[in-house]
Amino acid sequence: MLGRRRGIAKIVLLALALIGACQDTPTVSEEVGEFSEISEIAPTIEPSSDGTSAVLTVETTIDAVCAVAYGDTDSMGSLATDQEMGVGGHSEHEAVLTGLSPDTEYFYRLQGVGADGRLYRSEILTFRTPPAPEASSDRNAAIGADVVDVSSEFSADFDAANAIDGDLATEWSTSGDGDDAYLVIDLGGEVDVVGVGFHTRSMSDGSAISESFTITVDDTDTLGPFPAGRAEVSFSGRIVRFDVETSTGGNTGAAEVEVLERP
Repeated sequence: MLGRRRGIAKIVLLALALIGACQDTPTVSEEVGEFSEISEIAPTIEPSSDGTSAVLTVETTIDAVCAVAYGDTDSMGSLATDQEMGVGGHSEHEAVLTGLSPDTEYFYRLQGVGADGRLYRSEILTFRTPPAPEASSDRNAAIGADVVDVSSEFSADFDAANAIDGDLATEWSTSGDGDDAYLVIDLGGEVDVVGVGFHTRSMSDGSAISESFTITVDDTDTLGPFPAGRAEVSFSGRIVRFDVETSTGGNTGAAEVEVLERP
């Protein structure tokens, strides 16, 4: 039943995004209102450091279901939906915009629907992605590794493999593990490592943020704790376990983990 409800919610969000993708702004009426009527503060856009994705956050004064249309022209063409796991309306919204190019101006439009069925739409807004960073000589050996153990998975959409697919737009989420979250991967052979990374997921209510993590190599040596993000560390091993050391609780997990191998 939960999967069915989630599917229905996604269909509603997609419909909203399709409405917002239209280039011509309709006359505000009883059916369609300005998004500013339900959002007193402008949305926040935080592009990733490599310029290939961005996180949009916005708070509404009423419970609503929201989506965003975006693209590199004012015709948009791409859609993103609220990442909140709840299936109903809420006031704090977050959407991940993927498939972006570095150093590029993007256009976007927000739209939402309230519990009374009224539609709200913003004007066309813009943001710019940062330039691409210099290429790193270190390879992430975690991409393509095998998941051999995991504390839990929230659902098939948030399984552990999402943390080692090289895509920050997908996430591994636990089912409420908090500080007890862990992920174990098999690199397929011994690797000489120069750094690790744990890029935390988060929820719009402030939960699910992993603040620090440890790693255990071949079930023997435990290193850390390290602050969430990247850390320089040297070791050789095949089986690497990531443990959340401290967090804000809830459905902790990772958008991506890294085991950096010098070529």
